[in-house]
Amino acid sequence: MSVALLWIVTPSIEVSNSVGFFNSVRDGNRLLDPSISISRYWGSIRAKKGRKEKWNSCSVSTDLKFSGVGGSGLDSGSNFPVLSSMVANPAGELAVSSEQKVYDVVLKQAALVKKQLRSSGDLDVKPDIVLPGTLSLLSEAYDRCGEVCAEYAKTFYLGTLLMTPERRRAIWAIYVWCRRTDELVDGPNASHITPTALDRWESRLEDLFRGRPFDMLDAALSDTVTKFPVDIQPFKDMIEGMRMDLRKSRYKNFDELYLYCYYVAGTVGLMSVPVMGIAPDSQATTEGVYNAALALGIANQLTNILRDVGEDARRGRVYLPQDELTQAGLSDEDIFAGKVTDKWRNFMKNQIKRARMFFDEAEKGVTELSAASRWPVWASLLLYRQILDEIEANDYNNFTQRAYVSKAKKLLALPIAYTKSLVPPSRTSSLLTKA
Repeated sequence: MSVALLWIVTPSIEVSNSVGFFNSVRDGNRLLDPSISISRYWGSIRAKKGRKEKWNSCSVSTDLKFSGVGGSGLDSGSNFPVLSSMVANPAGELAVSSEQKVYDVVLKQAALVKKQLRSSGDLDVKPDIVLPGTLSLLSEAYDRCGEVCAEYAKTFYLGTLLMTPERRRAIWAIYVWCRRTDELVDGPNASHITPTALDRWESRLEDLFRGRPFDMLDAALSDTVTKFPVDIQPFKDMIEGMRMDLRKSRYKNFDELYLYCYYVAGTVGLMSVPVMGIAPDSQATTEGVYNAALALGIANQLTNILRDVGEDARRGRVYLPQDELTQAGLSDEDIFAGKVTDKWRNFMKNQIKRARMFFDEAEKGVTELSAASRWPVWASLLLYRQILDEIEANDYNNFTQRAYVSKAKKLLALPIAYTKSLVPPSRTSSLLTKA
């Protein structure tokens, strides 16, 4: 299943299905082997007496699109409403809904940012703490992250060049970690990945946040999380999304699907907002910006799902709410048959309408970002939303036709996105105006 990793990579003018990866990935589970420590990586580079370490790339079959963030997308004007804060389980007991679980994470992330604002008055990054002999190695790790972003996320990479060097490098580091994580279940060695391997990857993540990175690429992210108010929970949640892909191929309702979309896409928005920065003159609450970021991730992932129905069906997967299929008079068998009928068209119209509602919610937050961050995010939103238009243009045939945005339309969207990025935050924000 393609994953939308938000606010990190927009659909590039030339979309590639390859991603730069490193020698450790080529060796399968070697990437997860705790016996290969960062001291071995750094020691080997020191032995080369300054010669630049080379990382190779490997071709993968994923079709990742990195973009934005999300929320319920069905805001009625209240304080970030939860669609259904409590639901009944089969035993008749009340359980917290997916929207409430995700909103709890949003509140935690927003609290971290507000805490730093109270203590420092701004989201300025912390100064580098340089250990002897490590500065050049850390710089090299960041440079490699930038090279991967430049090669496989061209449009977004250009946007990151408008950011300050610290924010730019941090975004690159987050991108690389997210890509590596997705590769575990969607890459060339995915058939060999087990829940235990994901547990080991999560253990590496925890060490990374404790300042004990495993390799140079981990070191770039480890450095990033010391400088920005980034919490570990969204990273853990993304790994949980990978676990879900290993064990689950059906979603009984949208509540379940929403949680999956948050895990594999919405999380990136929560990781990235502290780095992207909120405009100093924004009147929106921090929670409001995070919620809009979450909405873009959900919107992008729903778009991926609708675009890839046929591709997923050939893998035995159906990422559509089962109860809504039933209400439309459809079943998994209809999807596997791949025939466009009036029932399917009506079903798809409703699914596209929901995705667009999330995009509409996301738009409210883009203007609230720091000026240097708006253009790549606007480009991501506009380009990805056009995929829904292409599904409609294909008469809802997402079984055998892949909806894609032409190069000409992509080029046209870029100046539009840039123009939108020049619009400053409103004096009366729709995202919970500050008191």
